[in-house]
Amino acid sequence: MKWFFTLASIIVVVDQFTKKLAVMFLRERESITIISDWLKLTYAENKGIAFGVEFAPQLVMITLVSAISIIVVIYVLRSGNRSRLFLLPFSLIFGGGIGNLIDRITVGSVIDFIHFDLYQGFIMGSWVSLWPIFNIADSAITIGACMLVFMHGRIFPEPLAAGEPDVR
Repeated sequence: MKWFFTLASIIVVVDQFTKKLAVMFLRERESITIISDWLKLTYAENKGIAFGVEFAPQLVMITLVSAISIIVVIYVLRSGNRSRLFLLPFSLIFGGGIGNLIDRITVGSVIDFIHFDLYQGFIMGSWVSLWPIFNIADSAITIGACMLVFMHGRIFPEPLAAGEPDVR
């Protein structure tokens, strides 16, 4: 469990540090282009969840994120599984959730600054931005969730029936 909390803490520290840098250097200016027409650093505040979808007031969001974070920790503690492959996705999700929760409590919204500018323009008469501005915490949550989906069989191996050979 030490490994779980250490990695989650690293995610929180790096996330909060980069957000402080974003506030200091990006809040009062236009985007900073890193890779022309593709990657920019752009300051944004997001009151919603993924892709800026707002479905509840901030107090509800704070309560929801807190509850999910507590459930993740309880699940990991009760599972008894201490393999790093098992702990890694949950520590990424937990650390990312706490990083964004800190913003929701202290700022009232989540600070975002990484901007992949894949396409912005009109599609069928509507203005579309195909990729949201995000942050380190969002990245950690997304990577952890993708690990749970794509590596499900390795993270949660099926127990072998008695007398059944392991042919995997």
